[in-house]
Amino acid sequence: MKILAVDDNPDIVKLVKVTVEMLGHDFDSAGGGIEGLEKIEQNKYDIVFLDLSMPDFTGMDIIKALETKDAVRNQRIIIFTASFLGMGELEEELVKKGVHSVLAKPADIDKIIEKISDIEVQL
Repeated sequence: MKILAVDDNPDIVKLVKVTVEMLGHDFDSAGGGIEGLEKIEQNKYDIVFLDLSMPDFTGMDIIKALETKDAVRNQRIIIFTASFLGMGELEEELVKKGVHSVLAKPADIDKIIEKISDIEVQL
């Protein structure tokens, strides 16, 4: 599988990279929202780990941009967020738009592996 991490935190990107490569998958990353959106639009990824809170162009901005092109459902997006508390309604709204799921930060390797495995089974 080809997996993209869009996050401005290099430690999170490194954690996802190590996990993805350990599982034998291809990894790509973007350090910000604009770069992330460009990569999503130009490539086909099996999974996109997407940080909600990035400066300048957030994960929500990416979702909105993809939504205008009816492209959210073409991706398997897993939202990364440190502000998981109170995400109930927002998570429901994102899932209705086509987001696969939400993963709370700090994410551990087991949770990342679980999300990847869940999607791998669906493919």
